[in-house]
Amino acid sequence: MAVLSMLADPGEWAGEIDAWEASGRIRKVVRRARGAEWRRAVALPGRTIEHRTAEVRVHPPVPLDDWPRDLARLQVSGTELTDTQAYGEPRPPVLWENPALGMSAGKAMAQAGHAAQLAWWSASAEDREAWRAKGLEVAVRTAAQERFDRLAASGRPVVRDAGFTEIAPGSCTFVADVPWVTPVR
Repeated sequence: MAVLSMLADPGEWAGEIDAWEASGRIRKVVRRARGAEWRRAVALPGRTIEHRTAEVRVHPPVPLDDWPRDLARLQVSGTELTDTQAYGEPRPPVLWENPALGMSAGKAMAQAGHAAQLAWWSASAEDREAWRAKGLEVAVRTAAQERFDRLAASGRPVVRDAGFTEIAPGSCTFVADVPWVTPVR
């Protein structure tokens, strides 16, 4: 939802978002912050999204070499989450995680952000407006392997990892199951 909020309404960062999208690279980095680290991160340009029991801060895109010091020094590890709530069958759009990869929570969060961005790019102006009207909600679930494989082959937006961390290059990490993409049979 954080990535989608930035794409749907880039505000003062429209130029940065346009340049980032034009590059064709959708790299995202997930870091953990608490206490004073969180306060420093919130003081930087960006937007905070609250959802259920979490707060996520999304910052406008910058080249890796230009990361603000207060973000660069945040920890990568420690983003493991404990969500004990049982969820029913999700309503689209759904971002389905590949169960075979065993990604860390931080890696999965970044990949889910990629899937959300691909879903956004695949939507028409009308679909985007309808999505905005529903609060840019998206469900994230781990698929059964058979379901994931079927969805990945269906023509829906698929995230293929570049292989910089954790996952082999070209691995399919997430599929965006969106109602506006007609599956290939």
